[in-house]
Amino acid sequence: MAITSAFVLFAVIWFMGLLIALPLGMKSQEQDGEIVPGTPASAPINPNIGRKMIWVTVVTFILWVPLVWFLTSGILTVRDIDFFNRMGPAPRP
Repeated sequence: MAITSAFVLFAVIWFMGLLIALPLGMKSQEQDGEIVPGTPASAPINPNIGRKMIWVTVVTFILWVPLVWFLTSGILTVRDIDFFNRMGPAPRP
């Protein structure tokens, strides 16, 4: 796995985690009862985006390290998932 592939894998996992974490624990202005003029009632009071980004980064790293190890270890190769034998027979060592 190249450095670029590892970085892209990290970014994909991170953004998916962020999209999952953003709505968690949100409280809208309507629920709080104090709506700021000029904003919709569904606007969040304090989204804690910075804290969520830090937690998403930690969780992503915890998921990313074993995944990179598994992909680079050779336990599973492309030939293992070639169910229709489109790659032809495996080369002899």
